[in-house]
Parts: sequence; structure tokens; C-alpha cells
Amino acid sequence: MNLVLATDDTGGPEIFASLQGEGPSIGVPCAFIRLSRCNLACVWCDTDYTWRFEGDKRPHRGGVTYARKANQVVLDVAEAARLIAAVPPRRLVVTGGEPLLQGAALAQLAALLPEHTIEVETNGTFEPHARFDPLVSQYNVSPKLSHSGNPATLALLPPRMRQWAGDPRAFFKFVIAEPADVDEVLFLQRAYAIASDKIFLMPEGTDSATLRARQEWLVPLADSHGFHTSDRLHIHLYGDTRGT
Repeated sequence: MNLVLATDDTGGPEIFASLQGEGPSIGVPCAFIRLSRCNLACVWCDTDYTWRFEGDKRPHRGGVTYARKANQVVLDVAEAARLIAAVPPRRLVVTGGEPLLQGAALAQLAALLPEHTIEVETNGTFEPHARFDPLVSQYNVSPKLSHSGNPATLALLPPRMRQWAGDPRAFFKFVIAEPADVDEVLFLQRAYAIASDKIFLMPEGTDSATLRARQEWLVPLADSHGFHTSDRLHIHLYGDTRGT
């Protein structure tokens, strides 16, 4: 079975070691595998090279489309496992794109990496594959609010939201661009009984200046509701670059 991955700046598969930059594991050394393709299209997405290929008319503020052949690579699962095992950290973050689109192949990958702790970044619209789910230690679920440009009928599916809210391994990471976005988070928290200590508010931005400016009002706002705030550590350390 194969996995479809994004490419790094060399054209190779985007498998790398770095610090987790966001959410509850921020600052932890991890191995990363970035998969290609996504069912949603966030207008501010900073990994649009994983889905906005030539011919894709879904809106994005950058207006760029990417050649699929240059930005997507297919790897046998065993080869992907070999490359991951060669990276020192034994905590693996599976990200994208939307990784749960490839659940069956991820189940095979995780089975080949029994010494790894598996952390998954997901937009929360897919039920995890039945054979992959038991091998996952942590889900970072990032439901997309209205400012993402995705309609709620695609991005906020009630059965999935209820499922994630009831999963003790799941943390919710909401991207926030304006103070009013927090009102949507509060609505979702009430609708699905999400515990406050499971919610992380993260400023939208791909440069340190924007992140810092938004954190000035976001940190006290999050604190007033008992929520965590997440930085984007990798942006401060490496900028908005692939393989970081």
C-alpha cells in the first residue's frame, strides 16, 4: 500500500525532524510526515501546496496553484516507515493536508513503527480508520471556523464533533484571526460540551509580527474563558518554510 506525501524544497518526501510548533505538545522534539490532499480549502492555509494544484478553483488568498507532479510524491508504506525510523525522535506527528483521508495506509505505517508515539493533526471531518485509531495517542483537532472560507456543512459535522468531544485523546485547536472568532468557539463548546482545558486558541499568521500582535489581545481573551493559548513556535524559529 502507498501513501501520498507532500514534497519538501528538494522535491523529496516531506519527512523531517523538528519541534512541534503548536498545541499541547509544543516544544517537543518530533518526527513529522506531511501527507498531501485535503477535503477542505482554508483561504489562509499555509500548506496550500498540499492541495491547491493546477485546476483547483477553490479560493486562497495567495492565489497560487502548484504543479501536482512537483509537489506530490507516492511512497510505499514500508519505505515511508524506513525514512521515519531514521529520524531520531520517537514521537511522530502525522500532518497534512488532511491525513485521515489515508487512514488505511496510516494503519499499516503505524504498525511498522511500534516504538513511536503517534500524534495526528486533523481538521476533524473524518472518522479515524478502525485499524489506525487504536495506534494513535493524541489527536490535535482543528475545526475550521467561518473565516476559513469553508461552509459549516463541510467543516463542522455534528457526528464528528460529538465524537471528538468525547475522545479523551483529542484536543481542539482553533485558528483565530479576530476577537469575534472566539464567539464561534464558545458556541461550539456549548453545542458539543467541550471541556475548556481541551481548547487551544492559536493566532492566524505566518510571520512573527502578526502572531505577536494577535497574541496581545488573544491571550487575555483565552484566559477569560479558561482556554489555553497556542503559539506557532516553528514560525518564530524557521519562518513559513517546508520541512520545519
